[in-house]
Amino acid sequence: MIAAVVLAAGASTRLGEPKQLIVIDGETLLERAVRIALEAGLAPVIVVVQDATLIETLQAHGAQVLLNRKFYEGMSTSIHAGVRWAGGMKVDGVVLMTCDQPGVTAGHLQDLSAQPESIAGSGYAGKIGIPAYFPSSRFGELMKLSGDAGARELLCGARAVNCEALGLDIDTEDDLKRAREMFG
Repeated sequence: MIAAVVLAAGASTRLGEPKQLIVIDGETLLERAVRIALEAGLAPVIVVVQDATLIETLQAHGAQVLLNRKFYEGMSTSIHAGVRWAGGMKVDGVVLMTCDQPGVTAGHLQDLSAQPESIAGSGYAGKIGIPAYFPSSRFGELMKLSGDAGARELLCGARAVNCEALGLDIDTEDDLKRAREMFG
């Protein structure tokens, strides 16, 4: 059993509006991330948010939702919350992902976890980033992360699953415009 942990507690300061609620092709970015994780066969799909008003909607879409009241301390607090929850469910690993990469596919998420004993990250724009897969044997390292750096340092030397479409990360109005042109 491999869980998805959707990190969605960010403040979207560069965009100026909550990117989790942006609608592309009839669904919010957050709903899209949950749908794709479910299509990939990941279970449970755990979404970490800062806004309690999203809980019911996400649960209706099949997600388990955690409220991160420490989101202002950085992405690591969302990783801790999601990984702790997943670990309590005795999963074999987790795929960490965000909702602001509309190019992610179910097939890509499956490819990340195809070798369940090793870390794998997404290769795009000359780097290895998220979405990324971590086996449960590495959860302790994820729990030691601090601040807003995320898991990037743990991806050094990881197996890369290439997907250049993930290079489009919605952070600005221009990014949003490109995403709407590409994905409806």
